[in-house]
Amino acid sequence: MHAFMRTVQASVIIGVWLTSAACTSTEPPVGKMTDSLYNRLGGKPAIVKVIDEFVGNVSKDNRINGRFATTNIPRLKGHLVDQVCAATDGPCTYSGRDMITTHKGMGITNAEFSALVSDLVAALNTLNVPKAEQAELLSLLGPMKSDIVEIP
Repeated sequence: MHAFMRTVQASVIIGVWLTSAACTSTEPPVGKMTDSLYNRLGGKPAIVKVIDEFVGNVSKDNRINGRFATTNIPRLKGHLVDQVCAATDGPCTYSGRDMITTHKGMGITNAEFSALVSDLVAALNTLNVPKAEQAELLSLLGPMKSDIVEIP
């Protein structure tokens, strides 16, 4: 048992040393994660494809498609592309209204917001966006929920 404990202690010390050495390195991390999410998604052409697929999903989704009956869809797509592009550190600038102003008084529910997220995830899955990038994108867009949902 005594030899086992020395082995565990040595492993812990080596692990701590490797971790601290990695954290104090002046070299940037190696791999795709050094790229912006925008680049990892495939840039603006890939974002346009995601938004096209997403809006198509929403148009077929009876839970929420009525909310977009009078919406200028090409304009909406343009705003969504710019919003995602800017949020992922791309070169775009979102020039649309803020989410509070846009959705004020609409009575958007949690269920409707969840349906929208579900349609976005379906679009990301259809286009084979890796799970890590999906999670990162959703974590960037998720905080908008409090600006959009009025009825829990």
